Amino acid sequence: MTCEFGIELDHAELREVAGYAAACARTVLEIFERERPQDSRPRVAVETAQSFADGARRTKAMRDAAWAAQKAAYDARAAGLPGASEAARAALAAAGSAFLHPLPKATQVKHILGAAAHAARALELSVAESPNVGGEHVAQMRNLAPPAVVEVLKRYPPAPPGGGRVGELIRLLDSSLR
Repeated sequence: MTCEFGIELDHAELREVAGYAAACARTVLEIFERERPQDSRPRVAVETAQSFADGARRTKAMRDAAWAAQKAAYDARAAGLPGASEAARAALAAAGSAFLHPLPKATQVKHILGAAAHAARALELSVAESPNVGGEHVAQMRNLAPPAVVEVLKRYPPAPPGGGRVGELIRLLDSSLR
């Protein structure tokens, strides 16, 4: 797929991005599930992202799973579980990664790296005794990124400013992958 602005992006690359995002989100599903064991919405979102990465079509069910993970994140935050909320946001980002657009906008970088950044933030909020855990997790997620994901990332402008701590983690990962 090519946009009038010239970013090339094919389905195989979208699948690589979704597979990477699913792998990143999967690293923190246990944080959510430990706190909310009866709520499968984030796991379903990660599974839909992985299904797309494995060859399934992008469908409305995938978008629905992303919205459900977002609702799970809100519910966890309302229950006073910020780590679980960020883990659900990682799942939301994984499902949303398959909808990366070929637009030359910095905001699209969040579709590529959002799951990793939210996962790192979930760990930060869940492991208070280790202040470096987010940065360490970003380093692990950098090593997990396949070359195809790095090549896609390089087609976009650098990650945008803002976004609080998650935005900082996105920019840290972005700069380390470029």
